[in-house]
Amino acid sequence: MSKKIILFVAGFLFVLNIFAWQEVFSLNSPHYLKVDFLDVGQGDSTFIQTPENHQILIDGGPDESALQEISLLMPFWDKDLDLVILTHPEADHMQGLLDILQRYKVDYILWSGIKKTTPDYQAWISAIERQKKMGAKIIVAEAGQEIKLGKVLINVISPLENVEDKEFKNTSNDTCIVAKLIYGENSFLFTGDISAKTEKELVSSRENIYVDVLKVAHHGSKYSTSDLFLAALEPKIAVISVGAKNTYGHPTPEVLQRLDKFGIKVERTDTNGNVDFVSDGNKLYAQ
Repeated sequence: MSKKIILFVAGFLFVLNIFAWQEVFSLNSPHYLKVDFLDVGQGDSTFIQTPENHQILIDGGPDESALQEISLLMPFWDKDLDLVILTHPEADHMQGLLDILQRYKVDYILWSGIKKTTPDYQAWISAIERQKKMGAKIIVAEAGQEIKLGKVLINVISPLENVEDKEFKNTSNDTCIVAKLIYGENSFLFTGDISAKTEKELVSSRENIYVDVLKVAHHGSKYSTSDLFLAALEPKIAVISVGAKNTYGHPTPEVLQRLDKFGIKVERTDTNGNVDFVSDGNKLYAQ
């Protein structure tokens, strides 16, 4: 046997051994929920891995940053996502998903179904149609839906009414999907870009919205994260997904003051980079 063949066989067996040990470590490791708020600049993207290894992506940010981040968080051979949620079809939440849907196969896609006329929106429709042909199930969000992924539960609590095929002249912010993720005693609320108007409606609906971690709406806009909403949620930690360089003044001093008034710890992607949490179902750990 030639030296080259011996080296090739040895190298192949070495790689197999690495994969085998990774599987052993995976089977023996504690079961944790991992939630990573990704640093994608002025936009939103959150990657979630359940204890049973379901992989969920909420929004994709404004560019390829989310694609680069999840390629580091997922094994290089894994090109499947269990669930993708688009909170609303605005570029700073949607654009990065176009790249991701080109490279990953998705089992379920949840979105609001509203209509727009922008080129980005048309690209989104084409992308989800392509995923549908590969077997993806497309779900239009409405309050009351529940998604179970092993021991993790996702409750859709907004939009409060079906907005499928409706067109909105000014902004689609208040049609955003608002979802609560629950694992044991720990919970997260994802708010998209909703305004204080929708926050008030959610509080009035008497939905159980107490959470440990709040994803602050609209990157810290002063028109969101109202006193009424914070008093109803009582979050321990607030995460602001925001770009270090943005022309909107996000996060605004008003929002930071409100969070401080309620004694809520603030984590920001513009100053912290990725904001990561791990939960064992009882205790929540910030990494």
